[in-house]
Amino acid sequence: MGILSGYKVLDCSIAMAGPFAAQRLGDLGADVIKIEPPGGEWQRHAPAGGLKGKRVNVSFLSLNRNKRSLAVDLKSPGGQAVLRELAAQADVFIQNYRPGVAQRLGVDYATLSALNPRLVYASISGYGEDGPYAQRPGQDLLLQAMSGAMLSTGRAGEPPRAAGQYLVDAVTAYCAFEGVLAALLHRERTGEGQKVEVNMLDAITTLQMQELSVYTVGGKPQVRSAEPHAHVYIRSPYGVFATADGYLALAMPDMRVLAEVLDERRLLDYAGENDGWEHRDAIFALVREALAKFATADAFARLNQAGIWCGPVYGYADLVADPQIAHNGTFVEYEHPTEGRVKTPGFPIRFSRTPARVERGAPLTGQHTEEVLREFGYSPEQVARLAAEGAVLRGEQP
Repeated sequence: MGILSGYKVLDCSIAMAGPFAAQRLGDLGADVIKIEPPGGEWQRHAPAGGLKGKRVNVSFLSLNRNKRSLAVDLKSPGGQAVLRELAAQADVFIQNYRPGVAQRLGVDYATLSALNPRLVYASISGYGEDGPYAQRPGQDLLLQAMSGAMLSTGRAGEPPRAAGQYLVDAVTAYCAFEGVLAALLHRERTGEGQKVEVNMLDAITTLQMQELSVYTVGGKPQVRSAEPHAHVYIRSPYGVFATADGYLALAMPDMRVLAEVLDERRLLDYAGENDGWEHRDAIFALVREALAKFATADAFARLNQAGIWCGPVYGYADLVADPQIAHNGTFVEYEHPTEGRVKTPGFPIRFSRTPARVERGAPLTGQHTEEVLREFGYSPEQVARLAAEGAVLRGEQP
């Protein structure tokens, strides 16, 4: 029994932010029912890395475990009626439709809350449900670019660089996950549901709490340097440096200690805190020159022994094989009925009494349509009629 066992979640979202948030609820034991069209959710057909899988691609597999699939044609009156009837009995409803779509489908908050006042309704958008950018596409890279984050790192005069992750999607997913949990707690205390709104622009903006406060409160602008510092608001040396056989990350060392460890006396000319700001490029260049003479393992050992913050630069192969990752149980492994043995990141929050776990892998399209509808009170005859009308799909089976 997971900590959210007994809660029913209708996941009407697509792509990453919404499905990831819903998966987290499923990891904690909620019964997450993925509502998708008979042709399957968009992510089933847009595989990251081009990995299509056997019957489920890796993108969909990674974002939709611990869910059941109900295939419904929401363009049909019958399909819309089914979704409203399910929402009347559900605890959580998650959608990331473009503004106006939920209302056209008859599943907007006003409609569903009238049917079910206890419903927690999570609405995820790119820029907000209204306002001048409401109709813009909410895509991860576009929001990274707009957020200002790309200009907090890298070299002056070079193009801004995006993060190597779907950063905005992931942060938005966690905001939605957190918002749903808070709204459920409020409902437990008061009995009333509510609408939870999350947008990608606010999520990535508020993630930069320190950086933006340095600008808005302290008035210090973003100024990138000639050398590739890892952050415009942290003194040099701060970044990734090439060694004789690889790379090493180095963060905010004491300059005198660093000069001794690297046998680079010229660093002593920049021993003060202010020097780390005023002479960022000169310091960075000296450290780069000095570290290039050391093997990675040797440099790491010397710096670590001296109490200087440093660390390895991993690729995914290194990360997956790391002993701390193994000790933490960061990845989970399970058998998927069509894709075989799956190893994927697990759940980062640990509960002593109600741990998260994988109950089922990502479903096939409409795999649980009949099962879900029967649980919500539909008779076999009603399910057969809806399927004959094309309102729902009695879907694929493993």
